[in-house]
Amino acid sequence: MTTDKDTKLRRLFKILHQGNVITIPLLYSLDISDDLRKYYLESGWLESLGRGAYKKPGDKVGWQGALNALQKQTGINVHVGGLSALEQHGYSHYFRLSKARLYLFSPRQSTLPKWFTNVNWGVEIFHKTTSLLPHDNGIKEMEIKGISVAVSSPERAIMECLHLAPQNTDLVECFQVFEGLVNLKPGLVTELLSKCKSIKVKRLFLYMAEKAGHQWFQFIKTDKIDLGNGKRMITEKGVYNAKYLIYIPKELAEL
Repeated sequence: MTTDKDTKLRRLFKILHQGNVITIPLLYSLDISDDLRKYYLESGWLESLGRGAYKKPGDKVGWQGALNALQKQTGINVHVGGLSALEQHGYSHYFRLSKARLYLFSPRQSTLPKWFTNVNWGVEIFHKTTSLLPHDNGIKEMEIKGISVAVSSPERAIMECLHLAPQNTDLVECFQVFEGLVNLKPGLVTELLSKCKSIKVKRLFLYMAEKAGHQWFQFIKTDKIDLGNGKRMITEKGVYNAKYLIYIPKELAEL
């Protein structure tokens, strides 16, 4: 005889595919109570990843499945950005990765649950909370190892790289990536730069775009972009660029 527990378990397993994570909010949406969840755990039908997250017993879950659960089930605004996003878009040959690092970006005041941060996903998690750009602009869904996750477009990702420079990303390396960005969409670039909260990022982006000589640069509507006033020292003892009022590394200026 099929019981209510069996019916709900079958429904759960239709959703809980290999490599995926299921969280408490989704369990509740399936009408699986705390008592029933504990029963499934004790019976070996579920395995805990930490408080609030579960997987199939014995299943190997990667960061993709965990991030998908954060994005789709918990309502946390977090996406793959910066160098990690550029890597997913096929630009990894333009930069050096000294170690596996996953760059994640969220709006200010965001936190990631401990079940996510405490698990070793095989990569170093770098989580940046920032108000640099609206969280819903320039982000798209991508399939990574068969799992859908939200990832910055190349237009947004390079701005996130510049936002982290020079402390966490190298400006020369950013420009080397920039040289490969031959197909950026000027409309999206204009939209993002007009909404960008960082004068540093906007000036660096336009400087690098002009320096790289890409055709799309001429179609950016710079009159819609507020570049602020006064000089910005991106790096100490840098070379001054009078057009964009920035001090940049000598190595970058001489490229």
